[in-house]
Amino acid sequence: MNILFITADQWRGECLSATGHPIVKTPNLDALAADGVAFKHHYGQATPCGPSRVCLYTGMYLHNHRSLLNGTPLDSRHTNVALETRKVGYNPVLFGYTDVGLDPRNQDIVDDYEGILPGMEAKCHLNSKRVPWRDYLENKGYEFALNGEQLFSQQENYADAKDKGQTYAPTNYKAEDSSTAFLVGETIEYIKTQQDKPWFAHVSFLSPHPPFVAPKPYNAMFNAEDMPLPTRQLKWQDEARQHPWLEYYLTHKSAAASFTTRPETCDRLDLPNQELQQIRATYYGMMAEVDAQIGRLIEHLKQTNEYNDTLIIFTSDHGENMGDHHAHSKYTYFEETFHVPLIIRDPSKTANSTRGNVVSAFTESVDVMPTILETVNVDIPHQCDGKSLLGFTRAPHPANWRTEAHMEFDMRAPYDGKGVPPLGLKMNQCMVNIIRDEDYKYVHFTTLPPLLFDLKDDPDEFTNLANDPEYNAVMIKYASKLLSWRMENDDRALTDMRLTAQGCVETGMRAK
Repeated sequence: MNILFITADQWRGECLSATGHPIVKTPNLDALAADGVAFKHHYGQATPCGPSRVCLYTGMYLHNHRSLLNGTPLDSRHTNVALETRKVGYNPVLFGYTDVGLDPRNQDIVDDYEGILPGMEAKCHLNSKRVPWRDYLENKGYEFALNGEQLFSQQENYADAKDKGQTYAPTNYKAEDSSTAFLVGETIEYIKTQQDKPWFAHVSFLSPHPPFVAPKPYNAMFNAEDMPLPTRQLKWQDEARQHPWLEYYLTHKSAAASFTTRPETCDRLDLPNQELQQIRATYYGMMAEVDAQIGRLIEHLKQTNEYNDTLIIFTSDHGENMGDHHAHSKYTYFEETFHVPLIIRDPSKTANSTRGNVVSAFTESVDVMPTILETVNVDIPHQCDGKSLLGFTRAPHPANWRTEAHMEFDMRAPYDGKGVPPLGLKMNQCMVNIIRDEDYKYVHFTTLPPLLFDLKDDPDEFTNLANDPEYNAVMIKYASKLLSWRMENDDRALTDMRLTAQGCVETGMRAK
């Protein structure tokens, strides 16, 4: 069996027409969902990119793998999906990036923090320097590509851009030469060389991560005036009063994650509605381009009769706030940060009865590695906090499934460029834990005040009920559930082992 593991970056969970989005156009992902299973309440377990991807690759919660930020090294004692599948003969190859900080105790870091997941062979590594794609553009005659910083530059004085937002003008490269198209082309060429050998290809797209720019025709596929305005309070000051962290984030955002490659200030609180609507229109256009290229890749598999022997997984690392709650990027505790899509196309004949299903149960990024491993009959490592999702693809519903989703992030990143934790916190006071079910969301900060939202009466998370005496019992209930979750999922390393005169004995096995 082949494995095609596809990730997008910063793709909001509701943005699939297959699960009911009224505007987004994803016909190829819709077709994949119709022939597989879509998971409607799937959550990235951490943010930003590096920590969330480590959760995907290791099956571990953030508080266990402790790769807290982009560039925080991943302890080499942890295994991952690439290393485990190598044990049964796969050669996992990478097209794109994994954004993993490597353990400096085992190797020299000679380039930058964006290492390649151990066990992955990089066939086409597109880290932030994007050297293979830049070389490709240069060979195609694009002069702007000689300056690597201009890879995402837009066409200047574009005739149709008058009175449009700054993200409207198309890129200087054609759609057929975009990084998305380039990665798919490289993947197809690799698959052609494998003949009858089972392969494992991880295709990691940057889009729809900023900068929000798209090639023609995707830049103009959606009209800004048709886009909804962000879900938010009228004034950002009203929004910021909800919590000290939200106020800090709204007023200290870094310009590093620019919407485009044009110069701009850190302050995004005064963007006009037209600009916000165009950003969303461009974001949806970038999704449409990714969808088209995924369709191209799947069509190749069908033409070569490999589709029915390939496990296909599509997901994202985390979401994007897109102006909701006056926030952008992915560092809030809101739904927009953590809710991501997941589609699994299980080629097994035992999955035929579930094709087209939409799962409403809570699933998490830590479930992806166990799913891949069980599909190819590899034992799930003791470290994994997640569970295989094959019970959803091969049966109506697995027994005793979780009834909540869990998320985490760390505030210690230098969002304002000063390199110190925010709000006078110490480094070890920056962790945030979140638990949500169908009724409530509870957000626990190490030292800052907690938050509680009634998701049925307040699905947009505007009203914090943590200080309302009528909700004291609810607060205690969800704080206890969060504590129990942390206790149950503490690092197990050697805890289920027992040393005897006959050697080491494993006293408990993790369930799949």
